[in-house]
This record gives sequence, structure tokens and C-alpha cells, in this order.
Amino acid sequence: MMKSLLLVLLLIFLSCEGQSSCPVVCSCHGSTVNCSGRSLNSSTLPVTFPADTTELLLHNNLLTTLPNGLLDSLPHLHTVSLHGNHWACDCGALYLRAWLLGHPIRNTHLRVNCSSPLKLRGRLVVFLTEEELLDSCHYWYCDLALVSQLCLLGFVLLQGALLLAVIVFLRRFRWMSEEARRTKEESFTTGDMFRENEYTPLRDTNI
Repeated sequence: MMKSLLLVLLLIFLSCEGQSSCPVVCSCHGSTVNCSGRSLNSSTLPVTFPADTTELLLHNNLLTTLPNGLLDSLPHLHTVSLHGNHWACDCGALYLRAWLLGHPIRNTHLRVNCSSPLKLRGRLVVFLTEEELLDSCHYWYCDLALVSQLCLLGFVLLQGALLLAVIVFLRRFRWMSEEARRTKEESFTTGDMFRENEYTPLRDTNI
């Protein structure tokens, strides 16, 4: 009984410890997690934060997008600083826009600007329409479609070249086989003629 109780307490302790652990790349003071000015990008940004976080500082980094659901797992969060990043206002910004719209507009929201694409540069993410974000993705889809078509064309050309090489090889192999057969037949004919001449009896010239 005592061992079971100790095991439960240990599991609770480890769970609480895991929830309250501060990301290595950030610094924590109470319920404030400071990850600002760390040159973090979308791949080096921590994927989890302490569950009791009330203030999260992510400003002045190299962020272009936020992972979907990153801020939704922080129920006590009431302040997030996101300015000073290179936000890409395309399909990847849909979550960021939705989160900003779902929370009261603060001064920090008014400094979250688009860095790309060019036509949306400087625009506030919170005031973008969903259509604008989706339209900005079209150039990416077009580039992907073009690359796919070029790859398909290259594949077809490669297949054609291989087929042509196989045809040329087969024709050359057939020609070489015919030449070998012809040479063999000629060698047999020459050998027969040589044997006939070799065993032909000599006529008696004295008769």
C-alpha cells in the first residue's frame, strides 16, 4: 500500500515537473516565459511551454509562422508579444490570424505585421481577410504545379531516350548476330572447299 502511494506521488511530481519545466532556449520568471531576441525560427521554436504560463514573449525573433495549436495548450495565457518577426502571410498564417482574432486586441497585436508576400508587406495580420491569405498561397501552388510539370516532362524525355537507346542496341545486336552467322557460314563453306581440294586425287600425268 505504501509503495503504491509513493508511486502515485512520484508520478504526480514528475507530471508537475514536466509541466513547469522551462524551455532551454528561453528564460522563465514565475509565469512569464521570455523567448524574445533568441533568433528563433519556426523550426527552433519550442513546441511546448509551461502549462501555467500567463505571459509569453516571442518578439524580435525570426519567426515566419506559428505551429497550429501552439498557444491553445496554455489555458492561463493572457499576454503574447509577437512583434519584430518576419511573418509570412500565406496559408501558414491562418492559425496566427485566428488566434489573434479570438483574443482582445492589444497594442502587441497592432505590431504584428506581414513581411511577405510583397503585396501584403506591412499589413497587420489581425486585419487580414481569410481570402487574402488564401490568395497569397496561389503563387506557391503555381510554382509547385510548374515544377511538377517540368519533372514529368523530364521523366517522359528520359523514358523516351532510354527506349531509343534500347531500340538502337537491339538493332545493333541483330546486325552483329547476322554478321556473325554470315561469317560462320562463310568459314564453313571455305573449310569444305579446302577439304575437297585437299583430298582430290592427283591425275597421272604419264598416261
